[in-house]
Amino acid sequence: MAKLSLFDRRRQRVRTSLRKRGGDKPRLSVHRSGRHIYAQVINDVEGRTVAAASTLDKDGKGKTGATAESAQDVGRRIAERAKAAGVTKVIFDRGGFLFHGRVKALADAAREGGLEF
Repeated sequence: MAKLSLFDRRRQRVRTSLRKRGGDKPRLSVHRSGRHIYAQVINDVEGRTVAAASTLDKDGKGKTGATAESAQDVGRRIAERAKAAGVTKVIFDRGGFLFHGRVKALADAAREGGLEF
């Protein structure tokens, strides 16, 4: 078996703990790259994406995703799109990323937007 990177090990550990305590709540999944940040609200029971937002969206105003301000903007947009789809309670899936910087800014903005996690 191939040895997993530290990032992949952390991602597996986070996902396993989410499954234990998440129940049937949709999860707010975050992916961060060097240039952009992406967020999805995923219903794992049905296997479909309920809402999505990223810095690549047309209403992202062409900003780069490499700043905390753009991550806050994505957090606000994902919260309003999830609420429009009827989702208010989610479980936060940070993947293998540390809860710091842009990931934390997105989470805080989503909370202010009305999502509970």
